[in-house]
Amino acid sequence: MPAIRLTVLGDSFVEGRGDPAPGDGFRGWVSRFAGWLNLPRGTLLNLGVHGATTQDVVDGQLRRALVNKAPLTGVIVGVNDLIGDYDQVRFRRNLHTIFSSLAGADTTVLTAGYPDIPGNLPLPDLFRNQMRERFAEANAALYDVTRATGTLCLGLDRLPEWREPALWSEDGLHPSPLGHQRFADSMADLFSHATGMTALNAA
Repeated sequence: MPAIRLTVLGDSFVEGRGDPAPGDGFRGWVSRFAGWLNLPRGTLLNLGVHGATTQDVVDGQLRRALVNKAPLTGVIVGVNDLIGDYDQVRFRRNLHTIFSSLAGADTTVLTAGYPDIPGNLPLPDLFRNQMRERFAEANAALYDVTRATGTLCLGLDRLPEWREPALWSEDGLHPSPLGHQRFADSMADLFSHATGMTALNAA
């Protein structure tokens, strides 16, 4: 059985929702990114689960990711915390646990900031502004943790293109197929600029 070369932890963004595959399931940015890396069949582990929170990653996915640790790891999680039972202290603690556990000379870790999802949703203005403040607070925490752990972070909240409706599915929570492709391309750029690599050695 080939060794895992790419592991991705997270929620439905990682699962691929918003980008249906022919027949059943989802394609998503993870499989698109794996294709750009020219990963051999069976060397991708996608742990993304619909509805997953940072606590779910800490309690379950993280343990699986640390077994036979992959040389490249992605993590996209946190939106379900922000739109649900949000606790600032727990959120920051979970981010630190996730990224400090994955960090190391043997692994490149990728993640991304939280885009303006409240702007996609039909919310009253006051509540939308409150949610935007929460997302801004979460991004500040994420950027603090990623700097401290050497994690490569794509600042989606700083990219105006991610306010384009075409990049989002009708629910406003998940990227459209175009959004998943754009995200995969952006992750490829981030990885190649940071490492000088365009593929992972299958050996």
